[in-house]
Amino acid sequence: MQDPETLGGVTRSSGVDHPDHVPDGVFIAPETPEVASADQHVLKSGDTFIVNDPLGDITGIDDGLFVNDTRVLSSLRLTFGGRVPSLLSGSVSSDNTAFTAHLTNRPLPPLGGTSTPEGVIHVERERVLSGTMMTEAIELTNYGTEDAVVPLSVSFASDFRDMFEVRGLKREVRGELKPPHVDGNQVRLEYIGLDKVARRVSIEFSPKPDKLLADRADFSVELPAQACVSLYLTVSVEVEPLEGVAPDAPSAGIIRPQHCLAQSNGQSVGRAAVRAALVDAHIVMRERRRQTGRVRSSNPLFNAWINRSIADLGLLTTDLPTGPYPYAGIPWFSTPFGRDAIITSLQTLWLQPALARGVLRFLAAHQAREDSAFRDAAVGKIMHEMRKSEMAATGEVPFALYYGGVDSTPLFVVLAGAYAERTGDMALIDELWPALERAADWVAGVCERNKLGLLDYRRESEGGLANQGWKDSHDSVFHADGHFPDGPIALVEVQAYASAAFDTMAKFATHRGLAEEAARYAGRAAKIRRCVEDKYWMPESEFYGIALDGHGELCRVLASNAGHLLAFGLPEFERGRAVAQTLESALFHTGWGVRTLAAGQARFNPMAYHNGSVWPHDNALCARGLARYGRKEAAVRLLQALFEAAVTFDMRLPELFCGFPRRRGEPPTAYPVACLPQAWAAGSPFMMLEACLGVSIDAARHEVRVEQPMLPEGIDWLEVGHLRVGNASVTLMFRRVDGKVVASADRSDVKVVAVL
Repeated sequence: MQDPETLGGVTRSSGVDHPDHVPDGVFIAPETPEVASADQHVLKSGDTFIVNDPLGDITGIDDGLFVNDTRVLSSLRLTFGGRVPSLLSGSVSSDNTAFTAHLTNRPLPPLGGTSTPEGVIHVERERVLSGTMMTEAIELTNYGTEDAVVPLSVSFASDFRDMFEVRGLKREVRGELKPPHVDGNQVRLEYIGLDKVARRVSIEFSPKPDKLLADRADFSVELPAQACVSLYLTVSVEVEPLEGVAPDAPSAGIIRPQHCLAQSNGQSVGRAAVRAALVDAHIVMRERRRQTGRVRSSNPLFNAWINRSIADLGLLTTDLPTGPYPYAGIPWFSTPFGRDAIITSLQTLWLQPALARGVLRFLAAHQAREDSAFRDAAVGKIMHEMRKSEMAATGEVPFALYYGGVDSTPLFVVLAGAYAERTGDMALIDELWPALERAADWVAGVCERNKLGLLDYRRESEGGLANQGWKDSHDSVFHADGHFPDGPIALVEVQAYASAAFDTMAKFATHRGLAEEAARYAGRAAKIRRCVEDKYWMPESEFYGIALDGHGELCRVLASNAGHLLAFGLPEFERGRAVAQTLESALFHTGWGVRTLAAGQARFNPMAYHNGSVWPHDNALCARGLARYGRKEAAVRLLQALFEAAVTFDMRLPELFCGFPRRRGEPPTAYPVACLPQAWAAGSPFMMLEACLGVSIDAARHEVRVEQPMLPEGIDWLEVGHLRVGNASVTLMFRRVDGKVVASADRSDVKVVAVL
């Protein structure tokens, strides 16, 4: 309930009787430029990404060019005669390889002749990322009948701020910002961090500007009527540890630019650099897409959603020495996360198993080998987050390699089991076996310390995360009256992950001839399931509570966490059906998807990060659970709802959006600082589609099973092509026939079994 003394964020004074006594500033805030843009465009290449507005400009608020979580370009603005051009359009290509802005001039002042009227000069900005280098072509075309002289300026700056600073964390001490160096057609900026790493940025222009300052390049472009002139700029980054810094320190890897326009004199090489970067980006994206099964349907809008999701997954995926790895999201989480990557891999496993392989190998390589309270690490845990920034390297934040997630470790084991069933690749399981045993031992050890045998968490240091499930905001776990529980906390969905992990280890142990270990793992899984049914079930609500606190008291809160129980098959069938019915009700379902928290619960807020918003990945897991418990038609409705939401978000589902009820003629309400794109949001349609089509793949049997497939409204047929099973592939076709969806397959070495 809202404090009566505080309304709309304005504190009211008890001495105020009349609005005339209140200063205007209480009601009308002064204008401020510190407002993030709601319309941003992103490109990414490895550990480098850029966020800019539709004009192609960088404002320095929540955008910029970032390398290894450091903002190396905090401002970039293009102006003509001191004025920002008019925007025609700004967009990223469908395969996420290039950003293009189309602009036109406002009236230009006379420079030795007549003034140039508005709207006769077309400006195209084309931008590409390749490695740590950004290349941009600025093409000006004069469609007027008179020659023009265009006073063009490119202003720029770098604040070298750590990602955590950009997000609002204050620092008392920073490193040394070196004086800028101007040389010919290039400006070099440099910062020596507290981690003793030099970060250098070169901004280079072709042709040479008429005037080049430490923060601006000025051109006076002579543009004949009906003619075209191009300018080029390159931003290249170097990251180099100073003498005495260990080369394997988180932020100390040496980065050098791949190309440099200084090697050339002329526009031809500038144009060639842009084209070369674009070709490189296209090749990378095309190769990633080639490894993914193809999905197409009779509905062009649905196809656009699927294609955009595949392109976003390709954009976020980084090729690491251990294989492809999906970074979590841009801008705040463009780095390896454990839980996010595992869920994304599970979502896409049936279409793209190579992603899961890369994730498993990377997480095994970075598994905790020692205990650390500062990093919330314990032997066997799977990492939650990795950062390469200055503040991570200096220990100002614990996230250089942070393990404060309770669910990444059991989910790592679950993913390994799902990958083995999908691919039959037991050689990888043999390679990962020591890591899998360590992970299972950590889960078992925590369960043994819990008096009920459950997997719980408590943060080990003040700098770590207070809540360590997927809903990791400070207020996401609470009792029915709204007060926060004492720890350690045992989240309900985490018990499903732990139970599934022990079941997986039992199967692996049986395969390896370890009968005693298999029985022990199976016993642990069964014990957790019994405890969940006994301690979390709320008969009055026919639902499972969100968590048990450190006293064994149930947090009797209706939250979407229970949907994850269904996704991993923990509940008894009738209880699972009851949970499904509640998830389908208006308490949860907004018309655009399922909320994280049921309406009417304490702390419910449809604008809150985890207490009433809609998360696509959460919905995907709920849809998987609905289908598993015989409510496939509800899963189809959920897929339909997320598809219709995606249409309003330009076919790109954000990390989350607000959980207001759907109203006729109104789109869903965006959450202001959601990551876009976000990996597990992009992966969501594939898990939902898998559940609705009833597809499962058993590599050992060389078999694809299709169980009672269903399709959303507006789709008459859907094809899944290039579905790899072992060394063979199969194409599945789903068509509506007499009110039902019928599956068929092309001639293939793969056995396809229809289950009625």
